[in-house]
Amino acid sequence: MGFYGSRIFPYLLDWGMAGEPFSSYRRSLLANVSGDVLEIGFGTGLNLAYYPDSVQSLTVIDPNPGVHRLAKKRLAKAPMPITKEQIGGESLPFGNNQFDSVVSTWTLCSIPAVDRAIAEAHRVLKPGGRFYFIEHGRSDRPGVQKWQDRVTPLQKVIADGCHLNRPISDLVGAKFSQSDMQLKTYVAKMLPEFVGYFYEGVAIKG
Repeated sequence: MGFYGSRIFPYLLDWGMAGEPFSSYRRSLLANVSGDVLEIGFGTGLNLAYYPDSVQSLTVIDPNPGVHRLAKKRLAKAPMPITKEQIGGESLPFGNNQFDSVVSTWTLCSIPAVDRAIAEAHRVLKPGGRFYFIEHGRSDRPGVQKWQDRVTPLQKVIADGCHLNRPISDLVGAKFSQSDMQLKTYVAKMLPEFVGYFYEGVAIKG
């Protein structure tokens, strides 16, 4: 990971993803998270303020050393016990059926082998466990899709591997049953659709 990715991008991420409308979306997604929780793509810790009291423990992972430095103050104030690992989501060092909940917020867009990461999330969840995710991804409008495809190569450079055009529901549905998934899509407030077409959902491990 280069200087930009580890030293500059974490500050841009923290600034760009704080505040509204992201705070409202985090609050909505995380309201019912419970038990022993794994968060994939922890970033600078912006989710910590929105976890409910029903969370008993939190394990957080992120491969970027820069975001861990920025997360220290938020981690110190967290009310639940936290374990953190500087690793990616494609190969998790956890046992099968270990977590009650897995959380991913605006991370599936950037993981290189995203299908493997989703499979790993499924593996470490207990039967009946829930995968909570919110992500921007491929619009359902062909005209917007064309712009997403055009801009994604640049987006990957400036946003540390972020793709604008991943079909998030198809990716999650390839491992979690579509019939066991609660999903809504919408265009985020204050964002153009090519970057703000959001997927928000909960997938249940059968």
